Amino acid sequence: MKHMFGTSLAALLLAAGTQAMAMDICVEGAYPPFSETADDGSIVGFDIDIANALCAEIGVDCTMVKTDWDGIIPALLEKKCDAIVASMSITPERMEVIDFTAKYYQTPAMFVAPEGADLVDSAEGMAGKRIGVQRGSIHQGFVEAAYPESEIVLYGTQDEANLDLMSGRVDAVMADSVALDLGFLKTDSGAGFAFFGETHADPQYHGDGAGIGVRKEDTDLRDQLSAAIDAIRETGQYDEIAGKYFDFNVYGE
Repeated sequence: MKHMFGTSLAALLLAAGTQAMAMDICVEGAYPPFSETADDGSIVGFDIDIANALCAEIGVDCTMVKTDWDGIIPALLEKKCDAIVASMSITPERMEVIDFTAKYYQTPAMFVAPEGADLVDSAEGMAGKRIGVQRGSIHQGFVEAAYPESEIVLYGTQDEANLDLMSGRVDAVMADSVALDLGFLKTDSGAGFAFFGETHADPQYHGDGAGIGVRKEDTDLRDQLSAAIDAIRETGQYDEIAGKYFDFNVYGE
């Protein structure tokens, strides 16, 4: 199976005028535990391990290209990379511009605020409150629609939003529940903060899970990566990777 994927992808890349058996992957490096920048400058996390496993499955050498979140789709379209592996949710809006593989995980969104803040997760309860979200994320569109009387404050990275929450510049932040839990609440920085309200997974805004973004014309690459996701799930490699980061089923239903 690996040999077939590798041969097919090599032909695809040669036809596209790129180097055979090599692929650049756009990653963010600022969304722990999915993707973060280590002290030595390397990019590590669940997304990175999944990307490397998929590249090995299809027989391709991959290079991770650290890319700012709000420039990651333009980078793909400008052929600065061949695919996006950055916890990007599959949404109708994004599907108008790029294509996606099948999902490789799916988790809901939640609010985090200071413990004891007594906030209510509703449009009325959050009226007049300052909500921090990452710019260009699914969470921006959702909070703008669901909390119209709130002040939405946008950030380049989730870490920046969390820092402003810690300093009291925003009343709450919304992001992926796992990213907030493992990347903030269970760190020293998250002491004194907690989830509140409901989990949110509205398909209109939150999509159908996180997939790998590719250019619309790269249908062969999309299908090979989707098949590789199935393959690493069947062999148990997916569960081995997920087990390094999560103690629950991050893939979802």
